[in-house]
Amino acid sequence: MEFVMLLADFILHVDKHLETFVANYGAWVYALLFLIIFVETGVVVMPFLPGDSLLFVVGAMCGVGLMSYPLSVVLLTAAAILGNQSNYTIGHYFGPKVFQWEDSRYFNKRAFNQAHAFYEKYGGITIVLARFMPFLRTFAPFVAGVADMTRGKFTFYDVTGGALWVGSIVTAGYLFGSVPWVKDNLEKIIWAMILIPGVIVLFGAWKARRRAPA
Repeated sequence: MEFVMLLADFILHVDKHLETFVANYGAWVYALLFLIIFVETGVVVMPFLPGDSLLFVVGAMCGVGLMSYPLSVVLLTAAAILGNQSNYTIGHYFGPKVFQWEDSRYFNKRAFNQAHAFYEKYGGITIVLARFMPFLRTFAPFVAGVADMTRGKFTFYDVTGGALWVGSIVTAGYLFGSVPWVKDNLEKIIWAMILIPGVIVLFGAWKARRRAPA
């Protein structure tokens, strides 16, 4: 419970925690941020780490001169791309082993074939759009690996999605993070960046579940 409270505090007040870290440890903040983004996108059991809000705050800190904008974008884009590659590799390694249990309670060959066909047809746009959805961006590359999506195709959309995600949100923070209204309402903005995509994902899952019987 204490860990959950500390994590929640870090997510909701990530701006203050990062400012303190920069003041105490300087350039080591880049290593910390690389690690957070890599783990959030690259370890399927860690989808709850901050992503969008962290990138926005990084951009805001770049805007006031506490961090380097070019270095942050390049480094965090690399972390996002490598994280997805790690997640894909994990799914690709374990997928064939799991699907050897044909017609088991949870997995069967037909489900694998359907997932593979879906990712070959729609996997590109799924990988790109999932970047902007908390939780989905952690699971999408893992499922792509399990579904045996072509590595070259996955890599192309991984790089595209990673660059768009990091570049757009860090830039938004850089341009608007120092605006007084944004600074005064940053905690509300962070909540919105967490809750709104989450509600969209849940609504989509609910609609898909309703259509499933048909």
